[in-house]
Amino acid sequence: MPAFQNLILTDRAATPVAKTFAPIERNTQTGVVTVAHSDDGSVLARKKLTLSTRKVNGKRKVRMLLQVPVVQTETINGIASPRVVREIYIDATFTIPDTSSDQEKKDAIGMFQSAFDSSKVLVNDTIIKGETIW
Repeated sequence: MPAFQNLILTDRAATPVAKTFAPIERNTQTGVVTVAHSDDGSVLARKKLTLSTRKVNGKRKVRMLLQVPVVQTETINGIASPRVVREIYIDATFTIPDTSSDQEKKDAIGMFQSAFDSSKVLVNDTIIKGETIW
């Protein structure tokens, strides 16, 4: 059983930056945990990754949600206030039968992860560039 701990995630900047997501919330009754990172320490700009797990009909369902807000400072009547102007949500649900072997799970996760490589234009250009598949 993994400990509720920091999670270091790397972005895809020209010079990649590792961001440390620190534990902020754990609900033992629902099995939901949240880790977060803020570049400037502000709660409003906090990026969050939530993991939840539950058992359903002999399968384990694991949901991972990444929320990435974009914050800008808005000035009204000389008062500057930060506000969220948009937010990216990435939501993935994994449904894994209890009878799956560790290798089957590793292979499936490896293929899923590989789909997001920037050289895989079918996925990359659809998500990153917003292009339509023809």
